[in-house]
Amino acid sequence: MTNKRICIYFHVSSSVFTPPPSTSTLFSIDPISMASSLGDNFNLLSPQQQELVKMLLDNGQEHLFRDWPAPGVDDDHKNAFFDQLTRLDSSYPGGLEAYITNAKRLLADSKAGRNPFDGFTPSVPTGETLAFGDENYIKFEEAGVLEARKAAFVLVAGGLGERLGYSGIKLALPAETTTRTCFVQNYIESILALQEASSQGESQTQIPLVIMTSDDTHGRTLELLESNSYFGMQPTQVTLLKQEKVACLEDNDARLALEPQNKYKIQTKPHGHGDVHALLYSSGILKVWYEAGLKWVLFFQDTNGLLFKAIPSALGVSAAKQYHVNSLAVPRKAKEAIGGITRLTHSDGRSMVINVEYNQLDPLLRASGYPDGDVNCETGYSPFPGNINQLILELGHYIEELSKTGGAIQEFVNPKYKDASKTSFKSSTRLECMMQDYPKTLPPSARVGFTVMETWLAYAPVKNNAEDAAKVPKGNPYHSATSGEMAIYRANSIILRKAGVQVADPVVQVFNGQEVEVWPRITWKPKWGLTFNRIKSKVSGNCSISLRSTLAIKGPNIFIENLSVDGALIIDAVDDAEVNVSGSVQNNGWVLETVDYKDASEPEVLRIRGFKFNKIEQLETKYSEPGKFHLKA
Repeated sequence: MTNKRICIYFHVSSSVFTPPPSTSTLFSIDPISMASSLGDNFNLLSPQQQELVKMLLDNGQEHLFRDWPAPGVDDDHKNAFFDQLTRLDSSYPGGLEAYITNAKRLLADSKAGRNPFDGFTPSVPTGETLAFGDENYIKFEEAGVLEARKAAFVLVAGGLGERLGYSGIKLALPAETTTRTCFVQNYIESILALQEASSQGESQTQIPLVIMTSDDTHGRTLELLESNSYFGMQPTQVTLLKQEKVACLEDNDARLALEPQNKYKIQTKPHGHGDVHALLYSSGILKVWYEAGLKWVLFFQDTNGLLFKAIPSALGVSAAKQYHVNSLAVPRKAKEAIGGITRLTHSDGRSMVINVEYNQLDPLLRASGYPDGDVNCETGYSPFPGNINQLILELGHYIEELSKTGGAIQEFVNPKYKDASKTSFKSSTRLECMMQDYPKTLPPSARVGFTVMETWLAYAPVKNNAEDAAKVPKGNPYHSATSGEMAIYRANSIILRKAGVQVADPVVQVFNGQEVEVWPRITWKPKWGLTFNRIKSKVSGNCSISLRSTLAIKGPNIFIENLSVDGALIIDAVDDAEVNVSGSVQNNGWVLETVDYKDASEPEVLRIRGFKFNKIEQLETKYSEPGKFHLKA
């Protein structure tokens, strides 16, 4: 199956002011109101623009047109203003009128201090908990690989790396610095590995990938993909959907906020990654997928280097349990700063399984007959698993639900009030929505569950800069570039241990003020180690890797037997080269050295981690031709 790459833009004409319409096209609106707001400008608008103005005036937005000069003055600015209004109106489900109406309701609720969970009682939902490497896990993992040929992937990537201290887009950030593989390359290579493995010798079905971008990231994402030949994907497999921002609100009456220095421009901010549902629906791509026989849509975010280790087994769970919604989750300590997946049952009989933010879960439990609130159970973890914002949706049911909502997700507002009276804001606010709140609108009959994976296997997001991470209380996750890279080495080391390799114990070191476990620096391409069974089939005999070692496996058919590594070993082979590696590798290796995050002489990708490799010595072999080879070290 092939899909045309679609770049969705909301485009409006730059020619806003048109010749006056005939009298018959004017709307029955108060001419005095119009004159006081727009004056003679109103008679120069197209019928569609007049309708938009009428709606705005009917909804308390007179201030937008206050003190506009007569036609002939600032017309270019007025053109741009109506361009922006039209874009804001077309990009929100239900248009600006719906946005303003929703804002008034949510702002009133916020001012009144209404609890969105009033009337709901929490309980522990039903889901599947997996232990890596056991029989149950392997069963689901292998089933998930086969199911992948009927899947599409959606990557939410509207953010820049500024919060991390990285000036580029987050997708371009190296997930680890042993091979310098960036996040989007890792994701694409993982999808391609699933694509190949799921074909089982049949002709390969191309697995589509959608990337949701923003004004900040769209151009740079496209450039990154094109300059790297889409990292092996066909360009027609990849679709970019660009998210628009929403209007800011200046007060409790939901008046749209103008830029302080430009009365012809409305302030805008991101609406949140929940927009992905409306974009997918309006683009028409979901129906294309459905008609092509696809069954699953997998949503994931931009900087979790471990995610695809968990995807196959979670997809297997979705297929076996026939879930309409499957949330990937990790064990969660009580009161840990991560949302908990919770079943909420209302006194009127409604129920839903959703993410409840950690700062809401504990008081909700206390108010519902649990005097101790969110506490650990006999497992040592909270019974409410931690949500990691990765979703698997059943496509047919998803389309059915979006046809009812247009992709609109329940929103929230978080105004920063000047004082306790809650009558004015410190700065403008806006409505927001989250991708994981999709289940809030589902009927009780929807099959909504979760799959819990061990944290070391599934979750190591990179979202905090060095300074903020260093302030995290001891024992809590740093979620930094430092911890994210070290988590990849840890996961790979643990997996090889479970496959029978003797991997040295880690040591604790401090980088950028963060105490992290340092394991051998082990990496592999997704085609080599897509599943646990595949990894076990490629490792045999008595193998060992010392703590100071670096091992990079770049090729799908590299087999390791009776291999001892004490140093650095890099093996790079094309797909049709089968390489058997054995013997003893001993050299001075790559030494881990500390980098100060304030040291401007170092590249920012290293500064944000706090370490770099001094590549003193390595054994590096490259096999660029098909055939069978034996590397005896």
